[in-house]
Amino acid sequence: MAEETLLRVEGLKLHYRTERGIVRAVDGVDFDIRRNEAIVVLGESGCGKSSLAKALLRVLPRNVHHHSGRVLLNGEDVMAYPEERFRKEVRWLRVSMVMQAAMNALNPVVRVGEQVAEPLRVHRKWSRQRAMERAEEVFRLVGLPPAFLQRYPFELSGGMRQRAVLAMALTTEPELVIMDEPTSALDVLTQATIMNVLKRIKAEVGTSFMLITHDVATSSEIADRVALMYAGQISEVADAADFFGQPAHPYSQLLMNSVPRLHQAERPVHIPGEPPSLLNLPTGCRFAERCPKRFERCSADPPPFGLPRRRLVRCWLHESRGGA
Repeated sequence: MAEETLLRVEGLKLHYRTERGIVRAVDGVDFDIRRNEAIVVLGESGCGKSSLAKALLRVLPRNVHHHSGRVLLNGEDVMAYPEERFRKEVRWLRVSMVMQAAMNALNPVVRVGEQVAEPLRVHRKWSRQRAMERAEEVFRLVGLPPAFLQRYPFELSGGMRQRAVLAMALTTEPELVIMDEPTSALDVLTQATIMNVLKRIKAEVGTSFMLITHDVATSSEIADRVALMYAGQISEVADAADFFGQPAHPYSQLLMNSVPRLHQAERPVHIPGEPPSLLNLPTGCRFAERCPKRFERCSADPPPFGLPRRRLVRCWLHESRGGA
């Protein structure tokens, strides 16, 4: 239902200008996130996942060539906000982010508590005492003892630092937290701990999450829905059970066949070829060169076709089942 939709993204683009040409990192992306929902953005390295997060939060480098689209937060297009209003009203207050390699983003010479409390002091103008009290609450929420607020980052393990950065993103009680590869540098047990923390926060607080990753196994732990990204576009968006059980796009099917499973007689099969360069994208379907189901229609770029159960698939094979 419309009232359940927290974020709706329509035609989002982010292109970079480089010496070698224009990089079309995000090239016409559409999806939505409901309240208290976790959506996982899956994709191979270099497909534009991290650029998608930057485009949503308008954390843009200097070499931006083109940035456009609609980002509706609670029905209001925040992309139309001037930068100063977006910074004051949206970024970090309503939508926050845990950047890739965030464990190493903490200032090594400032106590962790001061860094966790900083968003409240900067964005809400809270006193130090009030901000530190909130930092204690959030530390308990992510499973860290409040005493650790007085420690320096080097005194915490990798998993603890990751949870501290998550706490920093949660202090302002945002409606949506975007997390870019939050478990990529952690061991398997710590990854599971972080996933359990996220699931508990989602259940207790009602926060929505957008988790960016290339790890299919880890993503399945928290995903309500999955968005599969390829060459700057989203190939498929589906409920997690549908995506992992019955993927619709040929790329999704090959990806799931490449994942090893404990109780499976067949061996994993690698996906042939490699993704196209974002500097020189092909005409037509961007997956066609690697697709075993390619046919003549694939010479044209397919729109995202809407299928039952909120599923979107960018593939001509589904043209007769859904409308663009």
